[in-house]
Amino acid sequence: MSEPVRSIPAARPRRAARRTRVLGGPVPILVAALLWGTTGTAGSLVPAGAPAAGVGAAALVLGGMLLFLSDRSARELPRACGPGERRMLALGAVAVTGYPLTFYPAVARTGVAVATVIALGSAPVFTGLLGWLARQGRPSGRWAAATALAVLGCAVLVLGPELAGHGAAVDPLGVLLASLSGLSYAVYSLIGGRLIAAGRPSAGVMGAMFGGAALLVLPVAALGPVGWLLSVRGAGVVLHLAVVTTYLAYRLFGHGLRHTTAQTATTLTLAEPAVAAVLGVLALGERLPAVSWCGLAVLAGGLAFLALPARR
Repeated sequence: MSEPVRSIPAARPRRAARRTRVLGGPVPILVAALLWGTTGTAGSLVPAGAPAAGVGAAALVLGGMLLFLSDRSARELPRACGPGERRMLALGAVAVTGYPLTFYPAVARTGVAVATVIALGSAPVFTGLLGWLARQGRPSGRWAAATALAVLGCAVLVLGPELAGHGAAVDPLGVLLASLSGLSYAVYSLIGGRLIAAGRPSAGVMGAMFGGAALLVLPVAALGPVGWLLSVRGAGVVLHLAVVTTYLAYRLFGHGLRHTTAQTATTLTLAEPAVAAVLGVLALGERLPAVSWCGLAVLAGGLAFLALPARR
């Protein structure tokens, strides 16, 4: 009688699947957040007198058209979709447009620090609640704990200089506008994640939504002052924002949404203010108080807790 064949332990396949899951989802989203983190440094280089909303609108027009024209599936998707999916794409385009049109006025009223914390901190909360209401899955306790840590760390990191000194009065309208920008981000992230999960190509979904948003925001870019765009510095900043922080970043973000839920993705993008803070120290000579470095550590811990796969 032959000796029974022993089964090979499945540790290696599980380890490989875990590695694939990390590289397929969290890593592209974290890289996208790294690219988004360069926005503030690049924006500080625009010529004097360039309107903040105009800079954001010009970058969205160029970046959105790049996303739309560079992928064939983005041009074919509106025709290939059913009526329900076309309505979702249209709503996603409106949400994409709403982010710069609410975030930049919020920055003007409350400052970069407060607007960033409210917009990015509220986005994961909105995403979790809207996803739950849309029956896309109830957020897990792991996600809730990691999100709470990340939002707390983000708030302490960005508001550290004000916490260490004397904070200014917060403008209620600015807070409302920043919250609306977080809601806009949550809406188009959820719509993109849902369409991608339904089998639509990620590049096509992002290209269709951002191409539509580029057309919607074109009047804002065209009707405002455009003289700053004719300078080398102004054109260079818009090219960076359009190619790096819009085209490349959202291609990566869409790829990550294929393997990661929208709730997890919006929490992971809280890495953006951490990157912006570090770049401010290294490139612009800014100084962060000790409390901000503590917030950075808490934020990194929350993101690592969420990004690394859970042990069974």
